[in-house]
Amino acid sequence: MMEIADTRPDVQVMEAEYLRLLGYPLGHSMGDRAAELAAQARAWYAEHGRPWVYAREVEAAAVGVFHGVRLRESMRQADAQSAIVAAISAGPEAELEAQRLWLEEKPDEYFFLETYASAVTEHLTTSLGARLCAWAEAHGRAVLPHDSPGYPGWDVAEQPGLLELVRGKLPGPLETLESGGLRPKKSLMAVFGITGDPASVYRLRDGVPCVHCSYHPCRYRRAAYVRLNAYTVNARALERWCAERLRLRRYDDGTIEARFRYDGSTCTNMGRPLAFEYVVKLGPGEEGYPLREQHCAPVAGDTGHRAMCEYDDELMSAIDEEKPLAGRPLDEVLEWRRPSSPAGCYCEAASRDHKWGLVLETIHYALHKTASPTGS
Repeated sequence: MMEIADTRPDVQVMEAEYLRLLGYPLGHSMGDRAAELAAQARAWYAEHGRPWVYAREVEAAAVGVFHGVRLRESMRQADAQSAIVAAISAGPEAELEAQRLWLEEKPDEYFFLETYASAVTEHLTTSLGARLCAWAEAHGRAVLPHDSPGYPGWDVAEQPGLLELVRGKLPGPLETLESGGLRPKKSLMAVFGITGDPASVYRLRDGVPCVHCSYHPCRYRRAAYVRLNAYTVNARALERWCAERLRLRRYDDGTIEARFRYDGSTCTNMGRPLAFEYVVKLGPGEEGYPLREQHCAPVAGDTGHRAMCEYDDELMSAIDEEKPLAGRPLDEVLEWRRPSSPAGCYCEAASRDHKWGLVLETIHYALHKTASPTGS
């Protein structure tokens, strides 16, 4: 049975995750004052924080007494024979210091330190997941996405019972409150199901933990992390485009061909309808779906594109030659900052980038909503 007790875990919280918890939109940079407060919080925690992580493997029956709906269903579908019960804590130090800052009427310092401690807890959880993936990989097993009391479908009142499975073994202080919450509050109890059938994780609706895991350095990543609020288009539109405009073809070597039809209209000549087809060839999911080939051209028989005000051979060559993010992993489309230019024609480069962004986001959404690089 596997066991981890770590009192000096890595706490190099990624900047993007800290910014997300601070409430900044994706791609935003902090101003000078915010950057100073963030640096102060990091420095204080590096000197005074005492984080720890504990995890031990137990038989599946030991966690079968709990009523976490998602946990039970995922373990059943994956035929999990054991589970990892984990306790994770950023320690009480930041909590006490944040209280002191609040009493001294320093709300900004309080907020940044409090948020950093939350980021530490999240980072410890994701990095533990990466460690478990490495251990499972070496033993021909696979780790399921973790679940915790207080998550949807699992009553936080069951937290004391979960803590009993590891009580007396923890390397740091942890107790449950009457409400079921934890003290120190920047702590987490989690259960990771373990299956001896790695392929089974792809059959689960939310089976690939990598999709929910922001630990980018992990060498065992099977799929790109999906931040659900990262798309520039709402989910309803992406669902519709996946169904109506996108066709995927998967090959035995893991590569994928995606075809997307764009229907628009010219901005002049009384809005003549036009249609273009995008063809994208991607590498396997375990490589991050790198963009290997990209093409954009009018669909067979379309004549509307000739009514664009800038139509000539030079424009058509530009449309054919532009291949944004070529060679890069598909998930980089979520970080691509491009101007919003929803004009239906292709005359301006900004308009063409806008359309490429929509196409790549739709492909990304289609591939990751199933979390299955080998699905149909």
